[in-house]
Amino acid sequence: MTNKIFRSIFIVAAAVLMSCLVIIMGVMYDYFTSVQKNQLKAQTELAAKGVENDGLHYFDGIEMNNYRITWVDSDGTVLYDTTADAATMENHGQREEIRRALETGESESERTSATLAEKTLYRAKRLSDGTVLRVSVTQYTVVTLVMGMLQPILIIFAAAIALSAALARRLAKRVVAPLADLDLEQPLDNDVYEELAPLLTRMERQRRQIELQMEELARRQDELTAVTGSMNEGLILLNEESAVLSINRAAARLFGVDENCVGQKMLTVNRSLAVQELVKSALSGKSAETVIDLKDGTYQIDASPIMSDGRLTGVAILTFDITEKAHAERLRREFSANVSHELKTPLQSILGSAELLENGLVKREDMPRFIGHIRTETSRLVTLIDDIIRLSQLDEGGDMPRENVSLRALADEATDALCGQANTRNITVAVHGGDAEVYGVRRLLYEIVYNLCDNAIKYNVENGRVDICVSRSEDGVALTVADTGIGIPPEHQARVFERFYRVDKSHSKQTGGTGLGLSIVKHAAQHHGASIGLKSEPGKGTAVSVMFPCHGSTDQNIG
Repeated sequence: MTNKIFRSIFIVAAAVLMSCLVIIMGVMYDYFTSVQKNQLKAQTELAAKGVENDGLHYFDGIEMNNYRITWVDSDGTVLYDTTADAATMENHGQREEIRRALETGESESERTSATLAEKTLYRAKRLSDGTVLRVSVTQYTVVTLVMGMLQPILIIFAAAIALSAALARRLAKRVVAPLADLDLEQPLDNDVYEELAPLLTRMERQRRQIELQMEELARRQDELTAVTGSMNEGLILLNEESAVLSINRAAARLFGVDENCVGQKMLTVNRSLAVQELVKSALSGKSAETVIDLKDGTYQIDASPIMSDGRLTGVAILTFDITEKAHAERLRREFSANVSHELKTPLQSILGSAELLENGLVKREDMPRFIGHIRTETSRLVTLIDDIIRLSQLDEGGDMPRENVSLRALADEATDALCGQANTRNITVAVHGGDAEVYGVRRLLYEIVYNLCDNAIKYNVENGRVDICVSRSEDGVALTVADTGIGIPPEHQARVFERFYRVDKSHSKQTGGTGLGLSIVKHAAQHHGASIGLKSEPGKGTAVSVMFPCHGSTDQNIG
């Protein structure tokens, strides 16, 4: 700013100096030209009087140092000239001053030389005899005068320029000094030029507005940080050059980075090709998503472009944990495949037996065996379908009527229903414990007791034993079903509650198991908020316990 003020003052000073010089020289030149014209007029009048009185004798002995006198006849013939031979001079009748003097009595004119170095002033007067007397004088032009005075003019101009430069620099510093010392934090406290008062008032108003905006931005930033920080989903914001602008705690924890990655490229957060292609697609203006495995889970990553006024300003990356969803999808596919296989097996057996009977390929004495086989496979198919329906109902959830249900009564009921199956294999079933009630869905609680007892009988040994125990403690009500059966190997114990999972498939088919019993138990227990425990040893038996919490129940003491 100082340089600009200095240049402005210096240019103005130089322009004023040059203008004054030009104006002064022009005025002085016009003044001296006017004086010379008056002198020329006076000399012309004197010479005219002399010629009127003495004729050519007037010119005898006259000395004209600066003036030239020419006497011209009315026809333009030169009668006399003080500097040249009149006889050799051309006719002057068409000279402007001569012609106008003949017409009006007197006139004046001026002519500049071809070199612009000199200018000649003419004054002509018509005499009483009709002749014209002309007096001329020569003077230098402005250009000649300037060239003659060039050296002193340059000296004066240089001195004036130097002085103007010094004064301009000093004045510029004095003008700018109060501006350089302005307190921008408190604009209204400055004692400066009055002309700056509106500017300082506006600056104060804008300063307050900026402070309010900064406070609002800080508040919104805190809100955004609080919201994104409490999100379970990972959120990363990138600019148009894929540099990280913001990353919440969930994303930092997921990708194994900290807040120091802010300002760095997304490549430093995750180097996988899938993520880089995702960011590249979003930077091109297209939303995209991908699924990758990170740490111990499966995650879906969505990348969306952020547009402002039709221009891409960044990318928002949102990460979802879909581990359970992926696991559920895998189980669904496995369930569909298992259902298809389990339904197909008995149907093929029924179809084969029916075709043999239809074509008369079965002997009469063998027909009861084939018909019995069809009945057995049909019964197995109905049982399988019933189990699938129960699982579907449990998956759908929904409100089911709840009531106080006695587990001891359910155990006795299930024992009565399975006594025929137990007696067939000479298995002893005993119920222990007192009466304890659980607040829940009676049908689901019965499914738990029935399926546990059914499995304990099916996978038991001949002359084995099944003990059903109902007990109550401070933690809740416990149902335990223990058998002396074949047991479950340790490597299979974690998966026996999965749908259609069988430890010994050949034994399951022999006993008519569908592989859904324990899965039904698991879902029914989850519906009641109960936990399941499993203890088993191959060749020694299995004990399954279900612990129902006290919350939401009106259990009675065991008698």
